[in-house]
Amino acid sequence: MANRRLKNIYRLGVKELWSLWRDPVMLVLIVYVFTLAVYTAANAMPETLHNAPIAIVDEDHSPLSQRIMTAFYPPRFTSPVLIDQSQVDAGMDAGHYTFVLIIPPDFQRDVLGGRTAEIQLNTDATRMTQAFTGSGYIQQIVSAEINEFVQRYRGSAVPPVDLALRARFNPTLDKSWFGGLNQIINQITMLSIILTGAALIREREHGTIEHLLVMPVTPFEIMVAKVWSMGLVVLLAAALSLNFVVRGALGVPVSGSLWLFFAGAALMLFATTSLGIFMATVARNMPQFGMLMVLTIIPLQMLSGGSTPYESMPQLVQDVMQVAPTTHFVKLGSAILFRGAGIDVVWPQFLALAAIGAGLFAFSLARFRKAISEMA
Repeated sequence: MANRRLKNIYRLGVKELWSLWRDPVMLVLIVYVFTLAVYTAANAMPETLHNAPIAIVDEDHSPLSQRIMTAFYPPRFTSPVLIDQSQVDAGMDAGHYTFVLIIPPDFQRDVLGGRTAEIQLNTDATRMTQAFTGSGYIQQIVSAEINEFVQRYRGSAVPPVDLALRARFNPTLDKSWFGGLNQIINQITMLSIILTGAALIREREHGTIEHLLVMPVTPFEIMVAKVWSMGLVVLLAAALSLNFVVRGALGVPVSGSLWLFFAGAALMLFATTSLGIFMATVARNMPQFGMLMVLTIIPLQMLSGGSTPYESMPQLVQDVMQVAPTTHFVKLGSAILFRGAGIDVVWPQFLALAAIGAGLFAFSLARFRKAISEMA
């Protein structure tokens, strides 16, 4: 009996793989999310100030104003554009400049005379990340240039305590290292839910689910077949992406054991594929399933600790997200891939993923059996 059940699960899983192979849209999606999506997300970190367009209105025409103008240069800013006061509003309305710095007349004379001097900075706040980060940079640059001009020499005061900085796990502070690995973790979650849910809905829309009902197979065998087949596809795609895109194209070093990471990923897939089947039993068609995906995947990814530090979230959110598999998978993946952690460090996350996966599988199986009985 057990041998026959295993054969049924294996053959049903192979059927799912053949169905996926004949679905070009899903194949393109798998290739895209584990190649271009990972690469672009790693190289397009939004908090980085890069080539921010800046213009300067110089109404002073003094050595100090010229000094301030030459202090802005790539890669944080584009080369400053010298414009007139009448061009400020039109340029910002058209989106040509994110920052416009206006240096008033007699600015150098007021600075040297010890009088209050002001510089106006206009910022396009619709570009929120650049506006927030760039304003701080501009303030620091202008203040440093003015201080050096007044002191008549370029230098800085020696602090009484010398702070020696050591950056561990990412010594160059390269944001693409974090972005690439974090994107792999996010794509495993998203794609596993999509593939299993789409596999069940596809059978319902094509009418093949009725064929399964008259065969000597149980709902347990059908569900396990979908779980192992779609989980295997995601696991292989993630392994290829981690080796060829993250380690190869991006040049990101991996500190820990890949075998340990993918063992944790398998437990994660056990939970997320079960969740995908549950969502497919709730949705009647693919558009409804897509809406459920939006309501599910965004909280799972945004509140798991991959996008923002988990400890900085409200305590209520931290408590609620303890039941989400993504929270434990992000901790597990970060510990292994970034810090080279072993099983002695990540075993609590392994246990949590196993428990959450077992609970989701049992709940989804009960829902799947109910849906099958209603169709019968």
